[in-house]
Amino acid sequence: MAVKNLSDLYIHELKDLYSADKQSAAITKRLVKAAKNDKLKSALKDSHDGIESGMSTLKDICERHDKKATGMVCKGMKGLVEEVKAHVFDDEFSDAHVKDASIIAQNQRMTHYAIAGYGTAAAFAKALGHKEDHEALKKCLDGCYDGDRRMTDIAESTINESATD
Repeated sequence: MAVKNLSDLYIHELKDLYSADKQSAAITKRLVKAAKNDKLKSALKDSHDGIESGMSTLKDICERHDKKATGMVCKGMKGLVEEVKAHVFDDEFSDAHVKDASIIAQNQRMTHYAIAGYGTAAAFAKALGHKEDHEALKKCLDGCYDGDRRMTDIAESTINESATD
């Protein structure tokens, strides 16, 4: 894709973000099954639902601009997913709490990547005068922040302390 202006870059960002969300949704589904703590499982399920909602938003925005959300592979998220596999599924854990702590760490890395992507896309939408897009992307961004704070709360209130034993 030739990127000639901010409009092109905006569409590129939306497609990259859609790919990132698709990869993140698939691995988050696996994290739900791997987690032992009930609060963590619930937060991961909600995270998965939020990712799916974000994908729907991105698809709708792309369609409003006569573009398809598909067609790219986000290399950044691909790397993060490989990290999740290495640090959650390939590592051996003798303690479920330590594994849950690793799950939170990996989930937050992916969430921070999504925060960067949605923040950038929202800023581009605003600069381009796409008010409806901006509001929808800002809502997704806010959901990412909420999920990140929830993971931090779970880590700090139970998981991390339990993992120190």
